[in-house]
Amino acid sequence: MPRPEKVQAVAEIKARLAESQAVFLAEFTGLSVKEQQELRRGLRESEAEFKVVKMTLARRAADELGLDVLDELLAGPTALTFAHGDPAAVAKVLKEFAKEHPALSVKGGLLGGELLPAERVDELAELEPREVLLAKLAGAFEAPLVRMAGLLAALPRNMATALSQLVERREQEGPAPAAEAEAAGEEGAAAGAEEPAAAESGGGAEEPGERPEAAEAEEAPAPEASAEAEPVNEDDDTAAEAEEE
Repeated sequence: MPRPEKVQAVAEIKARLAESQAVFLAEFTGLSVKEQQELRRGLRESEAEFKVVKMTLARRAADELGLDVLDELLAGPTALTFAHGDPAAVAKVLKEFAKEHPALSVKGGLLGGELLPAERVDELAELEPREVLLAKLAGAFEAPLVRMAGLLAALPRNMATALSQLVERREQEGPAPAAEAEAAGEEGAAAGAEEPAAAESGGGAEEPGERPEAAEAEEAPAPEASAEAEPVNEDDDTAAEAEEE
């Protein structure tokens, strides 16, 4: 039966593994106590803690959490760095400290359930801090929104200017064509109403001089009628003379 001290130690390691944003594993053989304290202060400023634990307990805690990928790194004298803040900032602190203290060697890490080899930890350390990345991301989103807000704010001003110019142009050009067409239509309708009245008044009365001319036309004989008079039959006259003889 495991001793209560070991059970409690495993529980603490499990809690740190579950709550951390990332975990980095480093070999620290040859690192003095003073140097370890210096590293702890630097990591504390980046919201991280440096812990030296027994590998048997660390492997048991990782196995209980289903983190079997850490088994290959949990060998030999290994210290665990639990990052509670920005993983990139913590990786940068470890990398910079390892440059000045060769006794510290980063073996790898765990980020989002993914095992990171040592070279990936170095790449992570080259990233800018989270605050800087968030500021750049916010700036990238803000620029289009600012332009859109400017366009939307300019729309009422542009619309008012356009309407004002249109009104001025209409005043300079005079009455609108639609009004002129309507006025012309009203005049045409009035003229059309007067024409039937004039036609009715002209049909009822006769102008002087028209009736006698019609009478003369009726009394005069047609030229064709005189031309069609019955011709004299020359044979009948000859026959009459013969009878007389």
